[in-house]
Amino acid sequence: MPSLKRIVLDVLKPHHPNALDLATAIASLAADYRVSVTITAVDEKTESAEVVIEGEDLDFSAINGVIGAMGSTIHSIDVVEVAGSPADPS
Repeated sequence: MPSLKRIVLDVLKPHHPNALDLATAIASLAADYRVSVTITAVDEKTESAEVVIEGEDLDFSAINGVIGAMGSTIHSIDVVEVAGSPADPS
């Protein structure tokens, strides 16, 4: 079964929680998750962020849930990297 290895998201988030809190919450989903958050724009009430998540088998549903629970919204999925697994020979 193919697994999600890397995803880049355009996220709209409130000023609080901050980028570190968002990255930490996503990274806490699995021991091998690596998360990078870059704030790309700031306005009066929100921030736009590029969120890069890497790992062996990312759980997009859980990631989306954490982002939503922190008051943020995914605007777009900008990059996806998926690795397939060998076909079952049987």
